[in-house]
Amino acid sequence: MARYAVAMTPAQEHGALPSFGQPARPTPAALAGKKRPSVSSPQPPHATTPTSKERREKPRRRNEEISAGGLVIDPTGDLGLLIGRHDKRGRTLWSLPKGHIESGETPEDAAIREVAEETGIESAITRSLGVIDFWFMAEGKRIHKTVHHFLFRMTGGTLVPQQIEVDEVAWFPLGEVSKRLAYSDERKLIASFGDLKNLI
Repeated sequence: MARYAVAMTPAQEHGALPSFGQPARPTPAALAGKKRPSVSSPQPPHATTPTSKERREKPRRRNEEISAGGLVIDPTGDLGLLIGRHDKRGRTLWSLPKGHIESGETPEDAAIREVAEETGIESAITRSLGVIDFWFMAEGKRIHKTVHHFLFRMTGGTLVPQQIEVDEVAWFPLGEVSKRLAYSDERKLIASFGDLKNLI
C-alpha cells in the first residue's frame, strides 16, 4: 500500500484539520489590518429635508380680490334687480349684480359699470349698503374677496343679461329680494335694512 506524507502547518499540528482543494481563509490578524470600503448613498450638494415645522410654516398662496355692485331699485320704488346664474343641476342662483374693480376705478365707478354690463340697466348710486368679505379656494389658491355694495336707482337702459356671465336678470318685489338671494352673506346684508323702501 502506498503511503503519502502530508506536510502540516503549526496550526494543524495542534488539532486543526487540513483542507484539500479549498482556499485558505484569512486570519483575524490579517482582517484587522484591512479597511472595509464604506458605501453610502450619494447626496446632492446642499440637499436638505424640510422638517415638519418648516412644512407647517410654509406660506400658502394667497390672492386678494375686490369687487363692487349692489341693489338697483326701479323707478316705482317697488322692485329690486337681481341676476341669475345656472348651477350644474340647472337651478337658478340669484344674486346682486357685481364685478371686479378695474385699475384706476373707484368702488362706485366699478359698481355702476358692472350693473350696466351684467343687466343692461343704467343707474346712479344713492347710498352705501356696506362691505362683505369672505374666503374661498380656486385653482389651489386661497382667495380673500372684498365686495362693496351700494343702493342704486334706475336711470335708463333695457333689461338684458350679459351673454357670457349671466343667465337671467329679473325684477322682484322689494319684500322678496332677501329671500331670493342664494348666498347667505348677501341675504344677511339686505335683510339687515328691514323695509328697503325706507332707504329710497
